[in-house]
Amino acid sequence: MAGDCSIRAMWILNNLRAVVFSRRFPVVEKRWRAACKNENDSSGNDPVKDTVFSSLPSDSELAAAFSERRTREGSVRGFGIRVPQSKEGSDSWVDDPITRHIVGFYINSEEEGENNLLWPLALHIKGPYCILILPSVEPKHVKAYARLCKRSDCGNAVMGDENLSSLLLDLPSITGAFMVAYAIGDIVTGDVAEPEVVVSQSPSVGGLLDSLTGSIGISGISRAKPIAAPVASSAPSGAAAIGTLAPDVPKSGSRLLDKDALRSFISSAMPFGTPLDLSYSNIFSIKANGFSSLDIPPQDLKQPAWKPYLYKGKQRLLFSIHETLHAAMYDRDEIPDSLSVSGQINCRAELEGLPDVSFPLTGVSRSKIEVLSFHPCSQVPEQNVDKQALMFSPPLGNFVLMRYQATCSLGPPVKGFYQLSMVSEDEGAFLFKLHLMEGYKSPLTMEFCNVTMPFPRRRILSLDGTPSTGTVSNTEHSVEWKIITSGRGLSGKSIEATFPGSVRFAPWQTQRSTFFMSALEGTTDDDSDNEKENTNNMANTEEFLMEKMNKDLPPVDLEEPFSWLAYNYAKVSFKIVGASLSGISINPKSVSIYPTVKAPVELSSQVTSGDYILWNTLGKCPSAVNARV
Repeated sequence: MAGDCSIRAMWILNNLRAVVFSRRFPVVEKRWRAACKNENDSSGNDPVKDTVFSSLPSDSELAAAFSERRTREGSVRGFGIRVPQSKEGSDSWVDDPITRHIVGFYINSEEEGENNLLWPLALHIKGPYCILILPSVEPKHVKAYARLCKRSDCGNAVMGDENLSSLLLDLPSITGAFMVAYAIGDIVTGDVAEPEVVVSQSPSVGGLLDSLTGSIGISGISRAKPIAAPVASSAPSGAAAIGTLAPDVPKSGSRLLDKDALRSFISSAMPFGTPLDLSYSNIFSIKANGFSSLDIPPQDLKQPAWKPYLYKGKQRLLFSIHETLHAAMYDRDEIPDSLSVSGQINCRAELEGLPDVSFPLTGVSRSKIEVLSFHPCSQVPEQNVDKQALMFSPPLGNFVLMRYQATCSLGPPVKGFYQLSMVSEDEGAFLFKLHLMEGYKSPLTMEFCNVTMPFPRRRILSLDGTPSTGTVSNTEHSVEWKIITSGRGLSGKSIEATFPGSVRFAPWQTQRSTFFMSALEGTTDDDSDNEKENTNNMANTEEFLMEKMNKDLPPVDLEEPFSWLAYNYAKVSFKIVGASLSGISINPKSVSIYPTVKAPVELSSQVTSGDYILWNTLGKCPSAVNARV
């Protein structure tokens, strides 16, 4: 039962801790009850025999257990490590950070009494929803976790017969549960658009853009299966981006929980509780088009679930490397700057039949990959420090072939300092001195670069100052400096940009300050009798404030949390094309397709800014100390 992935049940709770959707799978539950009976018959006088919750809780019992754990653990995810507030039997007692994502509930049931453990629950938070997926595991694994929750020592470093890491390695269904949770999260928040695959605007293969005819690269795109009503762009045809392949599934924006759409997806993607294909685009295509005799593959080919239709048409293979660069720039001797890259390789394989594609990743040795994951269609036959080979049988449409986190192989594309000093209560003087693309060479090109100074709690009356390059504008609560504008990219050289100036604010409103402090008084109480509760609150200030945003405080007061407690910063946004910053790349000439076909292979790369923060060198700033190995 632990060797495959079957889901016993799932629950979705809102930010008021109420169950808004649930689904149980009787076929899987019947197998679980039979396994529990066999385990109990053979366990004899096992001290944890009665701790396993052998049935499924009602929605109200689950919600009560969810609230009880949140109170006990201090937050929805919990502490993750053993702290003075941890209680024996709780997740944090195990002293492993993974317990912030794989959680257990104690169910108080009228039928089975109190303190019945329901584990393992994969916890995924998306938007205002908490998604809980309960995979089917062996009862012995639940008992093993119950013993870990009562062990006197803690942590995986302690030598012993049982630890959480070895227990989870024996449960591949945990991985499947998280895949289900992420798919459900995308659907309930409307985030079901396929990943973007960009086509080079000057392709080496003649006539490539001719295939993107119609409404500027949308209606004329060849599809894996003809669709009766082609998906149209939501923007006017003239606004569509040339060279961007439209996904094969309609885009959905943020919306309320659509229970009918969710039920339809679950019944198709995981019938009887067994996940088969969690691709929303595949499920959508099957429901919209059905099957015909032309869709039946040859008898000698085994068609995977992720490719319900076979492609017919002009063949090509497209890869897009999308990276996001996060940075915290301090310009201080005592605090090192921090740079990290999170990236993914998107792919679109318009190949006939059921071919296998293989290639070696280049630049792996210098990119220092920290986290790496692959699409289920992939196999990794060779993996070492200097080489990473990859083979996959591509599904339809655009898909994420792999995700990774790595270090930045180059220096920061924007570096320098930002200073802000309040010369009076209502006036501040600031100075930027930045270097852009220093050490970057062609073909790397910065398409645009903007710097924003947010002042969410102060209203700007006037702004004085002239930058050395670019233009400046301001709103009531922010100043924006456009250093490089779209259409005037920076490539093959670096520039220095400075911007001295001053900003004058409206007189300080004491009302907001009083209101804000009253909202936080629960986390700043100095009464020694409440020391334990205050420590708990301070450890979870972020979640406490999020609750206040959803219930009490106006959203404007919580838009920029970094600006609350004297933290002030500037945020940089940019886009760089031409190569990745991690060093990871694909050589199109090294890509092999079997059976061999003549299909052009194209690669594009782009890097966008994530949280790229310039902290005020004259003010307070948060930082973390790296542990020494």
